[in-house]
Amino acid sequence: MVAAVFHSPLEAPAPSPALSPLAKAMTAPTPKAVAAPAPKKPARDFRGFWMAVLPPLMGLALLVLIWQAIASTSDSGIPKPAETWAQAVQVFSDPFYRNGPNDQGVGWNVLASLQRVAIGFGMAALVGIPAGFAIGRSVFLSRMFNPLISLLRPVSPLAWLPIGLLVFKGANPAAIWTIFICSIWPMVINTAVGVQRVPSDFMNVARVLNLSEWKIFTKILFPAVLPYMLTGVRLAVGTAWLVIVAAEMLTGGVGIGFWVWDEWNNLNVSSIIIAIFVIGIVGLLLEFALIKLASLFTFEEVKA
Repeated sequence: MVAAVFHSPLEAPAPSPALSPLAKAMTAPTPKAVAAPAPKKPARDFRGFWMAVLPPLMGLALLVLIWQAIASTSDSGIPKPAETWAQAVQVFSDPFYRNGPNDQGVGWNVLASLQRVAIGFGMAALVGIPAGFAIGRSVFLSRMFNPLISLLRPVSPLAWLPIGLLVFKGANPAAIWTIFICSIWPMVINTAVGVQRVPSDFMNVARVLNLSEWKIFTKILFPAVLPYMLTGVRLAVGTAWLVIVAAEMLTGGVGIGFWVWDEWNNLNVSSIIIAIFVIGIVGLLLEFALIKLASLFTFEEVKA
């Protein structure tokens, strides 16, 4: 006999078995995706730009104000900035004209000066840098040449010019000689100091490995001395550019120094002021180019 069990409709249904947390997570309704807010564009910071641009502009403005104040006096004889600007526009409207050997544009004069500087400076580098390595490597050569360098280095550049005129019998080679003898000392001294400051551990390792002198130079000395050498090159090219202006004022011919002296003879003070700015800008460009060159070969930050 089979017994049937009936439940009252008022009775609660049997509870379902408890779900695990993983099952709850799987059966839970998926929440609606909330759109992420669009990222805000960062505000541009112009402080670095203004700090790089504003101080130089303020310095130039101060220079122009002082110039204007001095030129405004009745007996100064210095042209005002506006007059000099008008003269500069006229000078640079045709910088490469030729009206004779002694009447050429400012462009030809700058190129002639740069050519003399390149020749004299190149000769000084070819002699001074190897001499610096030799003096730095040899104690005997260092003691032999240090008194001579200390004696000749302080001599004024213009004192060497008559010697060049006497030996070379010409203004152009005399100017190049003056550049050579005055720009060689920074390269010799800085290169020698760099060689002497190479850590002794490097040289001891070279002796243990029995390296040849050429490998010592290429693998140890040259990489270690390169920052010092480039510093000497920067100092030398600045000296060469200073010397050529003074030498050309005395020797004549085509060049920025001769152009300054010629304009003085013509009592054209505006052109002299223009030449001063040209000399400064060319020197600044040479310095900037050498700083960029030094930054390519050294790991340290190169500052002006």
